[in-house]
Amino acid sequence: MTSRAFPLLCLLPLAIFALTFLALPLARLVLGAAEGDAGWGVYLEILRTPRYMTSLLQTVLVSLAVTVAAVAVSTTAALFLVRNRFAGRNALLSILTLPLAFPGVVVGFMIILLGGRQGLINQLTPGHVVFAYSVFGLFLGYLYFSIPRVLLTVMAAAEKLNPALEEAARTLGAPGHRVLIDVLLPALAPAMIAAGAIAFATAMGAFGTAFTLATDIDVLPMTIYTEFTLSANIAMASALSVMLGLVTWGLLLIARSVSGTSIAAGG
Repeated sequence: MTSRAFPLLCLLPLAIFALTFLALPLARLVLGAAEGDAGWGVYLEILRTPRYMTSLLQTVLVSLAVTVAAVAVSTTAALFLVRNRFAGRNALLSILTLPLAFPGVVVGFMIILLGGRQGLINQLTPGHVVFAYSVFGLFLGYLYFSIPRVLLTVMAAAEKLNPALEEAARTLGAPGHRVLIDVLLPALAPAMIAAGAIAFATAMGAFGTAFTLATDIDVLPMTIYTEFTLSANIAMASALSVMLGLVTWGLLLIARSVSGTSIAAGG
């Protein structure tokens, strides 16, 4: 066996996997969108239908809100955990990353136990507050499983920060907030952007939590599910899936470009 044939042979399983489980289903999805009565005009139908556009817009807005909140909370927690060693630190980190072990359905059920009609907050508050079945409940559910993903990524970057840069800034008289804004956040920016992109993509496509809480919630994964199961509209479900993938891919591409620029500038 030649030296060039061996690497190609090692790549063969990856090529088979990519073709079988990625390329062929994706091609079938794209072609399936054109098999309805509207043909390729199904995408124009999406743009002209308020329900579909509202669902898409609400999905993007919720995902962006979750991303911003997750990055803010996780960056604060990551800097604190990296810079402080205390009793119970590992236990606290384990608790913060515990949501990684739960599927979306369990997360949705936990939100119902917290803010549902029989939830803890409803029982403890005189106004009988119920929020589990709203967009805010979905936001909390998405935030719950987004924080550990962002936290672990930002912590890994924070542990590699050069402390000499921060010490130099303090020596030059920079106050704490200027050190944070001018030194720490720019150094963490690539990791924050990359982790935020992962959080956004996860929230865009999350189904289990939305399905559990979906009383008055209209997000794109639920719309795709109803078109596929209740209406048997395979073409529309395929087209909505393609649009969901394109929007997510576009945001990921922008994040990757910005992150790459930040890395290059920092180097």
